[in-house]
Amino acid sequence: MKSKSKLNSEFVANCTCFNLRKATRAITKVFDDALKPSGLYSTQFSLLAAISVMDSATISNLSQALIMDRTTLTRNLNPLQENGWVEVSPGEDRRTKNLSLTKSGKKVLGKAMVPWKQTQKQIVESLGKKRWEDLMGQLTFAVNKVNPY
Repeated sequence: MKSKSKLNSEFVANCTCFNLRKATRAITKVFDDALKPSGLYSTQFSLLAAISVMDSATISNLSQALIMDRTTLTRNLNPLQENGWVEVSPGEDRRTKNLSLTKSGKKVLGKAMVPWKQTQKQIVESLGKKRWEDLMGQLTFAVNKVNPY
């Protein structure tokens, strides 16, 4: 019989969630450090970028696109609204809310794009272009297979 600590270390070493979250924390730290001068965290940058590229960004559309619970998304949007970067306006009916970047939201996103591009390039170079492309493909495949939406 295997010892409990050996079993736990095997569990941790093979846990998909644990290892994906660990990798995400490592990458997030690199991007957060790079984006710090812009005043954005990587999570905020991602939300602003997603709103910027969506044709009709509603809270529902954005939560599905990001595979994020609506409550969590709303909580993460609050500081963006408070900073005047995102505007939430009534949608076609009372149940929907439209999201758009304000002028200052576009400005802060534009400012953050410079360090984001540099960091993105560094990550690709660190991993190697082929390994990075494989990783992106595998992540896309995994999301498509397990997406709850």
